[in-house]
Amino acid sequence: MTYYDFFTGRPTAEICQDLLGRALTFEGPQGKLGGYIVEAEAYLGTKDRAAHSYGGRRSQANEGLYCPGGSLYIYSQRQYFFFDVACQEAGDPQGVLVRAIEPVWGIEQMEANRGGKSGVLLTNGPGKMMQALGIDSRKWDLAKLEDSPFAIDLTEKKAAKEIIAAPRIGISQADPAWAKEKLRYYVAGNPYVSDMKKKDYDQGHGWAKV
Repeated sequence: MTYYDFFTGRPTAEICQDLLGRALTFEGPQGKLGGYIVEAEAYLGTKDRAAHSYGGRRSQANEGLYCPGGSLYIYSQRQYFFFDVACQEAGDPQGVLVRAIEPVWGIEQMEANRGGKSGVLLTNGPGKMMQALGIDSRKWDLAKLEDSPFAIDLTEKKAAKEIIAAPRIGISQADPAWAKEKLRYYVAGNPYVSDMKKKDYDQGHGWAKV
């Protein structure tokens, strides 16, 4: 299956859930860094008041959302960078924000990239995740996944015991309906999910036993 096939042809919320448990990696000068996706948010395009493309807004800054499914939309807020993948056909600006990964590859280097942060603080948020991967620019914005140093494993994934649907984080309450839409999906009990409380940690990190 190609990235285009994976990221088109079905609802963006379904694509978002299907990403959970898949390996996200970045292969750069520091070697292979990454882990398993444990949290992601769906953004539904022009009708979604929380989406950067709401109402058909389009500029150089959010052009990645208008690219064909499987294209990267990397944006910045303050000093942080965020990893989105466009979903659906070109011109239908929907996408998925990967919020958190459970680190597996290159953990020591990722800790160094995060200034010595370790444990759940390493990658339990979208800005932290990109910092851990050593991303400090929008260089790969608009690139197709297959033409970038990023990779998402479409051949296999870890199975979650339970996937939770919850409201997205940091969404303006100006539109209560969209702020409360349960379009954030995460692996229940995984400690690397951005707002996971210690009391809710699962001993097996929320993964089903094989």
